[in-house]
Amino acid sequence: MLILQLFQGIYTFFLNEPAIAGGRLLLIALGFLFIYLSYKRVLEPLIMLPMGIGMLAVNGGLMVFEAGQMGNLFVNPLAGNAEEIMYFLQIDFLQPIYTFTFSNGLIACLVFMGIGAITDIDILLAKPYMSLFLAVCAELGTILTLPIAMAMGLLPNEAAAIALVGGADGPMVLYGSIMLARDLFVPITVVAYVYLGVCYAGYPFLVRIIPRRLRAVEMDWRTIPQVSPGSKFAFAVITCAFLCVLFPVAAPLFASFFVGLAIKECGVLRFIEFLSGPLLYGSTFFLGFTLGALLGVDIILNPKVMILLILGVIALTLSGLGGIAGGLIYSKVTKEPFNPLVGIAAVSCVPTTAKVAQKCAAAVNKKAMILPFAMGPCVAGVITTAILTGVYISGFVGETPIFFRIFGS
Repeated sequence: MLILQLFQGIYTFFLNEPAIAGGRLLLIALGFLFIYLSYKRVLEPLIMLPMGIGMLAVNGGLMVFEAGQMGNLFVNPLAGNAEEIMYFLQIDFLQPIYTFTFSNGLIACLVFMGIGAITDIDILLAKPYMSLFLAVCAELGTILTLPIAMAMGLLPNEAAAIALVGGADGPMVLYGSIMLARDLFVPITVVAYVYLGVCYAGYPFLVRIIPRRLRAVEMDWRTIPQVSPGSKFAFAVITCAFLCVLFPVAAPLFASFFVGLAIKECGVLRFIEFLSGPLLYGSTFFLGFTLGALLGVDIILNPKVMILLILGVIALTLSGLGGIAGGLIYSKVTKEPFNPLVGIAAVSCVPTTAKVAQKCAAAVNKKAMILPFAMGPCVAGVITTAILTGVYISGFVGETPIFFRIFGS
């Protein structure tokens, strides 16, 4: 046994209770699975590869400290007072990343700046009614999952946090869950990113409820009106100001997205290169790796995790169905040829769902080029999800949440 103590990762398996040891092994195996699926491009490698490595490393690298306590040298999210935080900042190598970028939502805002810098809003402004109508329809999961989650036993703030998965926007889920349910933000965010990773595989089956002849409809991208750079720049600035006034609690998200968008439309090349390159991909890397390192065995032993897994599926399925329904409705009321597959793109996993729409259209008609149209509702979905995030945070945070005062419960 003394020799085993030289290899503390193995030694701690014998010190753990069977349930904890089994949980560690399960998470290590899950980490390997994420890595393999990322390598095969089934999951998004930009986020899931570092997450998988973080998971297997933190669950394998458990060691015994003084006084018999077990822990790791990655991160301690439970450090609360200033003395504890200062101690772990000097010990755990990811603690600075967590303390200074996760606990205040900065990491989500940095990712949003990068997303803003690569977002094309031409279709959103050229066809605003179509884009916003479909985006609102695709928030069905974000709206309906809230009462479903409360009926399944979650607290209102926890229900609001998991409902945001329906918006299919990872940074938004991270920011919202930190504000709404800090104790559950790790499993909620991991659920969101894992499920968003498989959207590309799952949604093509969901859209088969649309008749084949409608999926084959061709749309002429040459009919899209041109939008001037000045109009796009003005939209970014004015919309940012308007939304920040309406929802100050979500102002960091709005400011981050629209500053990236404004810089893109202003043509500040050095800032564009920085935001869309090093900042976006550096933030995404540390987001995935730190999330993986936070995914210790205590997470899966939380009885609420299974509920979160079920609700994540419900939220994304309902949002997908809402987008499809919106696409079918719009195809009936518009006078122009319209492919209802554009509706699934309104589930705002940019640009994954837009690519799903194009892939499914091309599968039945190789001449169907709908990707330019799909980007409009996809971008609009980012904005509607941000608005709902602001509504949920404003309504469910505080000693006496606003929604409780409104409905008298």
